[in-house]
Amino acid sequence: MQGVELEILIKDCVAGKRKAQQKLFNLYSEDMFGVCLYYSKDYTEAEDTLHEGFMKVFQKIEQFKFKGSLAGWIRRVMINTALEKFRKQNQLYALGNDFESSEDIQQENVISDLSAQDLIKLIRELTPKYRMVFNLYAIEGYSHKEIGEMLGISEGTSKSNLARARYTLQKKVKKHFYIKSSIKDAK
Repeated sequence: MQGVELEILIKDCVAGKRKAQQKLFNLYSEDMFGVCLYYSKDYTEAEDTLHEGFMKVFQKIEQFKFKGSLAGWIRRVMINTALEKFRKQNQLYALGNDFESSEDIQQENVISDLSAQDLIKLIRELTPKYRMVFNLYAIEGYSHKEIGEMLGISEGTSKSNLARARYTLQKKVKKHFYIKSSIKDAK
């Protein structure tokens, strides 16, 4: 959907027309649910974030100025909604260096044995603190300074939480690989 058709849809959403809002939801909800899953511990939380996010989209749709894509703007609303929920539920603290460094875990070629679904599942198993920083940094591409500003934490706390998230993921990937390898070997 582009151009005039998109402008009409947005104007109808601004006017509060339910059919237009439903059409917008139907157009973008599947992709945005995927975004919400990155920032949620499970499907139920992702659905809540999706619905809250679309409520904000409909409340603020007149702020969309056709600079960039509508999908990108909606994605930003979804991420901000997830961040708000996260800040209400969690506090982030700087971590000490009391865990093994990434180099201490032997590098193995396990990524090829992991599906995207497996990896997303492992990321969702991270604690909310680590998952949020990991997603903002690794998936969305924000800097530690930007993440710190978004979450109300220091840049150092963002870095330490990312390091801990990576370490935890490496352990989970390694464990996942050994379990899959053991099952393959048993057959």
